[in-house]
This record gives sequence, C-alpha cells and structure tokens, in this order.
Amino acid sequence: MDNILVIAPHPDDETLGCGGTLLRHINHGDNVYWLIGTTIDQSQGYSSNSIETRKSEIQKVAKLFGFSGYKQLKFKTTELDQYPLSRLISEIGNYVNEIKPDTIYLPYRNDVHSDHAKIFDACMPFTKSFRYPFVKKIYSYETLSETEFGLRHDDPGFKPNKWVDITSSIKNKIKIMNVYKSEVGEHPFPRSERSILSLATLRGLVCGCEYAEAFIALKDIS
Repeated sequence: MDNILVIAPHPDDETLGCGGTLLRHINHGDNVYWLIGTTIDQSQGYSSNSIETRKSEIQKVAKLFGFSGYKQLKFKTTELDQYPLSRLISEIGNYVNEIKPDTIYLPYRNDVHSDHAKIFDACMPFTKSFRYPFVKKIYSYETLSETEFGLRHDDPGFKPNKWVDITSSIKNKIKIMNVYKSEVGEHPFPRSERSILSLATLRGLVCGCEYAEAFIALKDIS
C-alpha cells in the first residue's frame, strides 16, 4: 500500500490529468490524497453562491474518488504568480511532510496557465532525496485546455514516457469530471466528454490499450 499525492492547481485538474490513474491506485488499495493549490474568492468577483457550489463540488469529487484526505490552500485562483514562491513551497511542504507520499502527481511545467507553472516550481524541492527520502516517484500530467495550448516556441511539448491503462476507470473519470458543471462543455470545448475520450484514445493507441493516461516521469526510484 502506497501513499499517493495529486497536486492540482485548481479543482478539476486532478480529474482531467490523472483521474483514471488515481482511481486505479484506489482500487489497488493505495491511500490517495488531494491537494488543491487555489481557491475562488469574492474579492475576485465570485458570488457567494458560486463559492458554495464549488465547495460542494469538491466534497462530492473527494467522495466519488474515495480519497483518504484532501486539503485546499487559500491562494487566490489565477493569482499564484503574485505570491512569493517560498510561501507556496512552505504550505505545500507542510502537507507533503504530513502524509509522506511515495508518489506525487503534478501539472506540466509549460501549461499555458501561470498557476500550473507556479505549482510545478513550488514542488521542485520535493525532488531532493536527502530532504524527502520517502518521495520515490514524481510524474507530470497533462491537462486538457492547458497543456495543448502551451505554445511557447522554446517548449519541446508534452512528451510522455509513462502510460497507464485506464480502460477500466474511464467511465468513472468522466462521471467525476461532470460534477464540475461550470467547467464542462460540448465539443469542440476542450473539457468535454468527447475531448477526454479522444485524448485517452490517442494515449491508448500508443501503448496498445483502449484508453490510457500519459505522464512524464520526472523521478522514479524502484
């Protein structure tokens, strides 16, 4: 039994990026924890109803996955680049030290959303084996509507070197994603059921299965 931590800049990134893989971990008896990097705030124009709806969605998603625990940090969404990196490292590090994960899943560094890049950078200290000897594996996931729109000319693009067969969990992944009603749309909107299935099909054909999720292995100590 392993301790797994998925770090999501925003609620829904965990499901889009590695929801099928997380469900596999849970089915295999692993303890899976969820850390959400941001929150929505009335000072940003969100209504109290929207805030309560998002809280309810998070609780429902956590229950549907069967997470062993979750935590939401209080940093304002879309504004992570305004916070000192040291503060993000400290708050994420507190949770990492609390649950001592064997495996960490985090977003791709060159996603178009600046919050994703900031979360990635804040997680780099946890690659140090002499400080975090319990962290054996770190994988970067791709997020529909963020990874494919990262068009920096110096970005080599998301080039996975690890694939996970999620054929048995794709239906539940989509079911959970549909909890985020304001985040899901119809094709060609990136966060649609058709888009999720299309990406999973593409990743699956590479590794010889019906549906898969793909990752960049940043650290893998066996």
